[in-house]
Amino acid sequence: MLTTAPELLARAGSDFLKHFAPFDRIEAEALAFVAQRAALGFHARGRTLLNPDMGQPRHLYIIRHGTVQVLQHVAGELSHLTLGPGACFPLDALLAQSPAAHTYIAQEDSFIYQLSADDFGQLLRISPVFHLFCTRHIAKLLGQARQQLQDAFAQRAAEQQTMTTPVGELLKRTPAWVSPDTTTQAALDQMAKLGIDCIAVCHADLQPVGMLTYGELLSRREPAAFDLAQPVAQIMRPAPCTLPASALAYDAALEMARQGVRHLLVTDTAGRLAGVLSEHDLFELQRIGLRQVRAGIEHATDIETLQQAALEIRQLALSLIAQGIGAEQLTRFISALNDALTQRIITLALTRHDLAGLDFAWLAFGSEGRHEQTLSTDQDNGLIFVRPESDDKDTSKLRLLAFARDVNQDLAACGFPLCKGNVMASNPELCLTPQQWRHRFGSWISEPDPQALLNASIFFDFRVLYGNASLGDHLRAWLNKTAKNNAAFRRMMAINALQVAPPLGRLRDFVVDDDGTLDLKKTGARLFVDAARIFALHTGVEASGTAQRLRQSAEKMGIPQTEVAAIVDGFHFIQSLRLRAQNLNTEHDAPGDNTLRPDTLNDLDRGILKEAFRQARKLQSRLRLDYQL
Repeated sequence: MLTTAPELLARAGSDFLKHFAPFDRIEAEALAFVAQRAALGFHARGRTLLNPDMGQPRHLYIIRHGTVQVLQHVAGELSHLTLGPGACFPLDALLAQSPAAHTYIAQEDSFIYQLSADDFGQLLRISPVFHLFCTRHIAKLLGQARQQLQDAFAQRAAEQQTMTTPVGELLKRTPAWVSPDTTTQAALDQMAKLGIDCIAVCHADLQPVGMLTYGELLSRREPAAFDLAQPVAQIMRPAPCTLPASALAYDAALEMARQGVRHLLVTDTAGRLAGVLSEHDLFELQRIGLRQVRAGIEHATDIETLQQAALEIRQLALSLIAQGIGAEQLTRFISALNDALTQRIITLALTRHDLAGLDFAWLAFGSEGRHEQTLSTDQDNGLIFVRPESDDKDTSKLRLLAFARDVNQDLAACGFPLCKGNVMASNPELCLTPQQWRHRFGSWISEPDPQALLNASIFFDFRVLYGNASLGDHLRAWLNKTAKNNAAFRRMMAINALQVAPPLGRLRDFVVDDDGTLDLKKTGARLFVDAARIFALHTGVEASGTAQRLRQSAEKMGIPQTEVAAIVDGFHFIQSLRLRAQNLNTEHDAPGDNTLRPDTLNDLDRGILKEAFRQARKLQSRLRLDYQL
């Protein structure tokens, strides 16, 4: 039997490739496909194979012999990476159909296989193993993107007041001072008037010469015997501890510890008094931690304290982003603290309203119901209650509505705007008994008009936030059973979910609005949330969170965990971009909180965002297949 030259080359290529991942695991048919389609090319040392200016790559490269140097910018610095035999590139650019993010240069004379971009796409379709390899590659890219996000937010966090803040930025008031010849009594009177426990002693040109604190006075062996008419210079601490305004808070803490003092003077570049820094000021920098915020909420006795706690939740969220916390954990963390805040508001409201004897529960809907709150959210809540048999005039409902109005207003005071659609517990339509809620859900399921489907997207994601949890559990069990048995309703939900497509264009990278932005909530996260809700209703999954719904439903639907992991990664990447877009210095639900200009993203983020939208498209394809749409 004669063997042709192309056959010999293909066999040689196959023998070589199967020594390297992923070709050592891919199907025999797929390996033969690569060996037959790949062309072997020679690249002289120093030749640039790819760079970002060359546009979308036309080939997948697989190094046969030689090495290729990869030049990449990471966190603003140029780094080098060397690829050797068996390495293939640029997977991310081919998957994202975008220019290569890095520059690839032959480091020595090299022989490299080239598989066309069309054949690369065909290989993805015929080889689940190769597809999985690329999916995991996306997960690796997500890790890189998270690091970039972490770096960016670390810089923003550093701009907040931390122990690396210059002490000059920590000064809160105009410095109080007296001259050395001021009587001690006058100095003490001024301290009492200003409510301070330390005052600087300076010459007229504000050059500090001493410091007086209550501690200085009390430290005298016989303080009562000291004549307060004596000049303050007689009792002050001379040569006070001073630092320039440019010194860091960390330096101040170290100096205080070294000298055993609780105050130090801050001076400007000319050595003049700029302010007084206390140990308490430094303590405040470090007090925003999870435990402290939670404790602050639990011990709050008024709305003013809770308003401060709401601000600290947002500041702590920024800190956690800087520490590299992922979007799933971060949104659950924000939801958990907002839960605690709401529960405390409810507890305080209960002291003003007599609800004794009423069996009720406060329900959270929407993103709060899914544990997916970001830094920008409004109120979505309701009430479920058991009407006493003796209540024939709805007095229990009226009592609950008065209570709910107080809670809604207090939540608004803490930065959670009142819902423009009136999805709030103070709405009589959302303060219902279990029978009424079942009737309400039942009518939406039996008559799924557009409004009913919109309602389903909000109310089906409920959970009990305060009160009798069993009221919510029973309602959830009934709802899941009813929706699972109604395929027509789920089909209508699927049709509604497909009304919005991933914003990927055929000719352009993204389909953007007229102002060049994408709405990451309406055309991004919502696609995953809607599909996950339908899957959960179909499979009877009780979880309300999108990621949990996808994971648990996938197991029951036979979807490979690796596939659903890529989908969940895509969802969380979009969530992380939403968090990045939201401004911590504005109120919740501010305009533009969920919009993004994709042209502001770097190549890596753009590529992953495209892949995230492709995962959303994959989910929608599944809906079309399941419901024959």
